[in-house]
Amino acid sequence: MSTAISPTAYNYKVVRQFAIMTVIWGVVGMSLGVLIASQLVWPELNLGLPWTSFGRLRPLHTNAVIFAFGGCALMATSFYVVQRTCQARLFGGPLASFVFWGWQAVIVLAAITLPLGFTSSKEYAELEWPIDILLTIVWVSYAVVFFGTVMKRQTKHIYVGNWFFGAFILVTAMLHLVNNMEVPVTLTKSYSMYSGATDAMIQWWYGHNAVGFFLTTGFLGMMYYFVPKQAGRPVYSYRLSIVHFWALITLYIWAGPHHLHYTALPDWAQSLGMVMSLILLAPSWGGMINGMMTLSGAWHKLRHDPILRFLVVSLAFYGMSTFEGPMMAIKTVNALSHYTDWTIGHVHAGALGWVAMVSIGSLYHLIPKVFAREQMHSIGLINAHFWLATIGTVLYIASMWVNGIAQGLMWRAVNEDGTLTYSFVEALEASHPGFIVRAIGGAFFLIGMLLMAYNTWRTVRVAKQAEIEAAEKFVVEGAH
Repeated sequence: MSTAISPTAYNYKVVRQFAIMTVIWGVVGMSLGVLIASQLVWPELNLGLPWTSFGRLRPLHTNAVIFAFGGCALMATSFYVVQRTCQARLFGGPLASFVFWGWQAVIVLAAITLPLGFTSSKEYAELEWPIDILLTIVWVSYAVVFFGTVMKRQTKHIYVGNWFFGAFILVTAMLHLVNNMEVPVTLTKSYSMYSGATDAMIQWWYGHNAVGFFLTTGFLGMMYYFVPKQAGRPVYSYRLSIVHFWALITLYIWAGPHHLHYTALPDWAQSLGMVMSLILLAPSWGGMINGMMTLSGAWHKLRHDPILRFLVVSLAFYGMSTFEGPMMAIKTVNALSHYTDWTIGHVHAGALGWVAMVSIGSLYHLIPKVFAREQMHSIGLINAHFWLATIGTVLYIASMWVNGIAQGLMWRAVNEDGTLTYSFVEALEASHPGFIVRAIGGAFFLIGMLLMAYNTWRTVRVAKQAEIEAAEKFVVEGAH
């Protein structure tokens, strides 16, 4: 028996492409967010044009930050992690490149059609049927590349991060197919196959699980790789990570009805959604604690490592938003919070505090690796980005909490004769200062993203092709 060493190359090209586009789409999506937040402060910013109105730009913003920024971050990190943990080059050869260009095509088509008003009017699923078909083809290709790589792995074990990435890919495919069952009328218009309360239930089964599997499970795959890597410590409890995985994917799928409290949805379905949301607190916090405890013996690194700070603060926001969500699912709390800015604050506690921060921290770790640099161009800029992102997120969610509670209380206030105490316009006027603070918080976060874009540009422009190719090499040892 002798040991033969066979060098093979990872496919880092597609990782580099997705990483760069994550930063670019992050700037674009968050710029749109700041614009529409500013439109609520200064309505004149609608410019009197239909395609720049809040109603057209808001779905463009959500699609840009979730699917363009978030999707590119997930694809960059999943392709990076699956290769390194499986010690195998990406499966499918040019298929990975098709996934990249196909995904960018979907994003560009969304950017064209949504401002023009072509929409299925379903939250997070606004794209019309031809784009839905393209999206399905790209997503199936993504699944083939990812699971093909897992199948050809050189390691016996499938690392837990890949379990989370795999679940996110499979469940997102199922959600997309079921919710987008529609009857085309023209090239740009279709109608849902479902109607009434059934349509609402399927939409929020999709909508909440877009949060649960696209914006949570996928990013937990990221967390389980990059937190231990950046901290230089093993995962605190591998057993807990497996329990976390199975509990999360078993429970999350049931939580959608909590979006439909006090509607035409049957009361038993509303109650089921509430109960499942409350139980969901346990696996969510199990994962958060597992991530935090991974820093045992490495807390001192936070003093000088802003990348680790991004990752740890993202876990804190994950813990907070997964506590807040179940609380808002309780019917009596929901009676106050529903339709108010409190919901907007909760979404952004997860979107900015958890999703964006864990993505940013992971990319700051990953970009130098795939461009053969020792570190990012400027650690000082990463530090500035961290504080801008943290302060911006706190300003955003605090202003929306205050606004939401004020709105809920004003809407339900009644006089002795049963008439409403406040008009809707009075509630809107009371919300105005909160709208200003939210726009400022969003601007802080956007400035941080611009610093990241500059830092990334300075890092990658000095990358040398020969060094990049050397960084892609890995060695597999086999017995002969």
